Amino acid sequence: MKKKILVIDDERTIRVLLENFLKDYEVTSKNDGMEGLSWLQEGNMPDLIVADIQMPNLDGYEFVKQVRSSGFFKDIPLIMLSGIESSAEKVKCLKLGANDYMVKPFNPEELAIRIELLLSRK
Repeated sequence: MKKKILVIDDERTIRVLLENFLKDYEVTSKNDGMEGLSWLQEGNMPDLIVADIQMPNLDGYEFVKQVRSSGFFKDIPLIMLSGIESSAEKVKCLKLGANDYMVKPFNPEELAIRIELLLSRK
């Protein structure tokens, strides 16, 4: 059975890139943190989440906080994507509970390897 990945990014090009690149997984895409959270609260349980930080409605930081404070979703591996290359941003995300952090533009192959590594640890 294919593992499920939830991709949350307000940039359509990123969502399409990941849907196409992560063919070995069942990928669900959402436009922002609110949509992603609603999808989770409807009872969907992905094996891993890839989320952008800068998004409308509910940004990546708030999304991580909400997911990590939830009893149901707190153990789902989470990779954050950001257009900001800053050590402080990385540290903030990791402190909030993200498992990994990648700066855009990123190499999709590297992301796929990081996903594989996180899923193999679960």
